[in-house]
Amino acid sequence: MITWLMNSKPNAAPLSVGAYLERAAVLFIAFVLLYQVWIFLHICWWVKFNPSSSAFMEDRLEIIQENRPDAELKYKWVDYEKISNHLKRAVIASEDAKFLDHEGFDWDGIQKAYEKNLKKGKIVAGGSTISQQLAKNLFLSTKRTPWRKGQEAIITIMLENVMSKRRILEIYLNVIEWGNGVFGAEAAARHYYKTSAAGLSKGQAARLAAMIPNPRFYDKHQYTRYLNRRTGTIQARMHMVPVP
Repeated sequence: MITWLMNSKPNAAPLSVGAYLERAAVLFIAFVLLYQVWIFLHICWWVKFNPSSSAFMEDRLEIIQENRPDAELKYKWVDYEKISNHLKRAVIASEDAKFLDHEGFDWDGIQKAYEKNLKKGKIVAGGSTISQQLAKNLFLSTKRTPWRKGQEAIITIMLENVMSKRRILEIYLNVIEWGNGVFGAEAAARHYYKTSAAGLSKGQAARLAAMIPNPRFYDKHQYTRYLNRRTGTIQARMHMVPVP
C-alpha cells in the first residue's frame, strides 16, 4: 500500500502533489469505511451476545489505574428481565421520553437543548437520546473531537436499524456510568442501595436516573437539593412511561 502511495516502482515518474493527495484521500476513505464495517459487525454480534466492556469503561479504568494500578471497575451484566421496571421507566422518563417513538434522534429535544444552551451562553443541555448515548458509550472516547458527533450519528443509525428498542435499553442500562468506577444497573444498585437491579424501589430508581448526567459528582454528593428535586420530578412522570 505504501508502495502504491509513493509510486516507488523502478524508473517510475515522480507523482505530482495532486496525485499524492488523491491517493492519500483514497486511503483515508478506505480506512473510514473499514472502521464503519468494524463497528457494524460489532453491533450485529451484540444483538445476540452481550458486550463485555465499552469505550467509556476502558477510558475510565485507565484513568483510575493511574493512581491505583490494581483498581477494577464495579460492573456485572444482568439480563433485561432482572432489571426493575421502575428503573427502566425512570431512565426513559429522565433521559429520553420519546424513546419508543423516535428512530434514534429527538429533533424537538435537540432544538430545545440548542436554544437553552444559546440562552445560557454555554452547554447546559445535550438533547441526546438513549440510542445516541449508547453509541457514544460503546465506541467513542470521552475526548471531544470534531468528528465525534458525526460518528455518533452514524452509530446511532446502525443501532436503531439492527437492534430492537428492548435490546438497546438492555445494553444501555448495563454499560452506562453510575459513579466513580461504577458501571451498569446491577453495580449501581449494590453500590448505592445494597440491593440488586431487580430489587430497586420506585424512589431508588428515580434517584439513580437523576444521577446519569453527572454520575461521578453525585457519587460524592448524593443528596443535593437539585438531585432531590430532580428525583421527585422523575418519580412523578414514571407512571406515564411505557417500557419495551
